[in-house]
Amino acid sequence: MDVSAASVNPLTIAVDALVVNLFERTTQPSGITASVDRALGGIISDLIAAGDASGRPGEVTVLYPRGAIAAHRVLVVGLGPANAFGAEAARNASAVAARRARDLGAKSVASVAHGAGVNALALGEAAQATVEGARLGLYRYLLDDGLEAFTLVDEDAGKLEVLRDGIRWGDAVAEGTRLARTLVQHPANVATPDHLAEVARGLAKDHGFAVTIGDRAWAEAEGMGSFLGVAKAAGYEPRFIVLEHDPSGGKEAPLVLVGKGVTFDSGGLSIKGRQGLEGMKQDMAGAAAVLGAMRTVGRLRSPRRVVALVPATENVIDAAGYRPSDVLTASNGTTIEIISTDAEGRLILADALAYAQRYKPRAVVDLATLTGAVNVALGSHAAGLFSNDDTLASNVSASAQRVAERVWRMPLWPEYLTALESDVADLKNSSGKPAGGACVAAAFLERFTSYPWVHLDIAGVHAVETTEGYRVKGPSGYGVRLLADWITKA
Repeated sequence: MDVSAASVNPLTIAVDALVVNLFERTTQPSGITASVDRALGGIISDLIAAGDASGRPGEVTVLYPRGAIAAHRVLVVGLGPANAFGAEAARNASAVAARRARDLGAKSVASVAHGAGVNALALGEAAQATVEGARLGLYRYLLDDGLEAFTLVDEDAGKLEVLRDGIRWGDAVAEGTRLARTLVQHPANVATPDHLAEVARGLAKDHGFAVTIGDRAWAEAEGMGSFLGVAKAAGYEPRFIVLEHDPSGGKEAPLVLVGKGVTFDSGGLSIKGRQGLEGMKQDMAGAAAVLGAMRTVGRLRSPRRVVALVPATENVIDAAGYRPSDVLTASNGTTIEIISTDAEGRLILADALAYAQRYKPRAVVDLATLTGAVNVALGSHAAGLFSNDDTLASNVSASAQRVAERVWRMPLWPEYLTALESDVADLKNSSGKPAGGACVAAAFLERFTSYPWVHLDIAGVHAVETTEGYRVKGPSGYGVRLLADWITKA
């Protein structure tokens, strides 16, 4: 879909659908909506008076101008209450309007930047949210958007550059999120470690990143016994992916992103139950988010130095596979007694977090569908945030709030590490007990950090069950927008 901006009277643009908006409890339309209302003989005002156009979130009223204006249709989308309006409402409104236009057979859509006309949002922010919402709301796995052109319109030619910059941001963030959604939706025999590596190579080629794809021999040379322990039974060969965007030429301490890349998780010998096993292809949602964020970083030509680390392997069953009671040695020399082979994500992240140390990072954020326990604690409403640094935790939380990818800070007390004490190694990979599972897992990971660090357990938010606004049923791409905002403002 081509996304652009145009300085034009919205009443004169010849498109299949023109999108305007309405706040809830509005008695009279304003701005461009008022202009359309006058051109159509007051029909929007009549609908408001009759209660047929209320401005509620998700409401779309379709009008046919019959030549009174150039557009074939007008879609009046509800923005919800004015006192609760923000970028999230703009994204949702744009998404539902774009989907309705597609369902009506429209190929070209023009839209106002939702919220800019009444100064509820700055013009650039409104433009970004409108484009982001439309592109994410139109997402369909392995299908195109269904629209051919989406144009943001404003009569003031002096605003074009701001609109275009908002479009650039919105499109870049949406592209990264869409990549993450697609990777997670792929079957496990498609989104293999090699496939993730090919995606990384493509990103490197497109955006000038440095790339390293470590194979089993490379990981052995790096001493990554924890990562390789999980990979011992893998049918698809493991890959350790390193991407680096470095406009500083090595002068700046990087921000490091780490994503759990378990491309299928059977649980290993600690095998999972049959129910829900098909969903275990999604256990690489953290890796997908990191790769998606790198696409956004590349498209925006971020001035920050950013490194992405993706340990990628499947966790399956084979005679050569690791067993409960085995002891693995991570690349920093830490020995780990295996209690459960289904606590594999923390094992591959251990070597990645240890690897991050070589960059002397400014900060590290990892994302992982790590525990079912975080889903029990927070449901699908927030990711669990764990951190060893209050300032970093606050900054990541602020980004989460700005983009509406919620986090909730969880405790990382020393008592949780006590549950991992081992008689035969430095620590266990699991307490073997359900109590405090997400906190115990985070405590394990902290043992491999020596820098400001945030761990996001995204097991409850990596997918959504129903379509609502710009969140389309299936993988959510959670984390891309959060990371893009944090990197920008770090």
